[in-house]
Amino acid sequence: MEHDAHLFVSQEISPTLTSIMKSVSLWQMRNIETIEEFYTRKFGGVPVDIRKEIGHFNVFKLEPFVGPNAKPVPYARRDYFKIMLVLGNYNMHFADAVVEIRKQALVFSNPQIPYSCEYTDRIERGFFCLFTPDFFHQFGNLDQYSVFQPGATHVFELTDDQVNKVTAIYKNMFAEIGSDYRHKYDALRNLFFELLHFAMKLPCAQVEKQPMNASKRISNLFLELLERQFPIDENHKELALRSASDFAEQLNVHVNHLNRAVKESTEKTTSQVIAERILREAKILLKHSAWNVSEIAYALGFAETTHFNNFFKKHVALSPLKFRNV
Repeated sequence: MEHDAHLFVSQEISPTLTSIMKSVSLWQMRNIETIEEFYTRKFGGVPVDIRKEIGHFNVFKLEPFVGPNAKPVPYARRDYFKIMLVLGNYNMHFADAVVEIRKQALVFSNPQIPYSCEYTDRIERGFFCLFTPDFFHQFGNLDQYSVFQPGATHVFELTDDQVNKVTAIYKNMFAEIGSDYRHKYDALRNLFFELLHFAMKLPCAQVEKQPMNASKRISNLFLELLERQFPIDENHKELALRSASDFAEQLNVHVNHLNRAVKESTEKTTSQVIAERILREAKILLKHSAWNVSEIAYALGFAETTHFNNFFKKHVALSPLKFRNV
């Protein structure tokens, strides 16, 4: 398969955030499914050119992977992006959230968010394309688009007319990728952006743009740094930053400055935001990992299991064990 893209680093990320992301990456080892593992799981082998430095793009029909004999989709993060058009009634699990698709939807997934698909036997048909960020050298930073950001809308339920429009885009992808056209990957990028902007123009994807002031910038840096500590997994077993002062030191600002910025931006205290994110990760680990409560407590930075039990019960009104068994 021919490829013609190169690895790039976004020029829009501030030097401060770039530095923070690099330092966080030193202790943030992720347990994720690689694109090679995807091909092995689905097809029993890996294409020869899958990991060329110039990136990868491919498109598939869902029919071979769904229906009565469908294999479960493992709950994990991936090191690749995917956009799926899925027709049928099923559930998508994103982190600790579950989204029920009643009839048909366009679904966006990215390396930042773990996900799985439940009731794949109920899926009738559809398409999906997958790709690495390397494929978009000099064509933009994928993380700037809301559909690939944590906390944004990732599932778009479609009308029949919208399904027809999206299906036409996928059919054009199949035509291009199977052609001998010298610049077919340029054409595929155009089709990708057509699909992306189709979703982002839907009413449920519209987000009012707010002016960015100094407090908002500090708050965004804090939230970015907080999110990049997750998920907790076998290779990344313990939070490195857990208190407001930890984050303030990493961001090189006074803790009071950070607290004011976060309060102004989120209407919550820094400690509340951290606690909510730790609680969300605790729920994920209790439902999707084999770790016992003590291991989860340690991974989330609690010195004693009883401290974790009290923290969890305060917010959920259930003990961790009862929540796991519900």
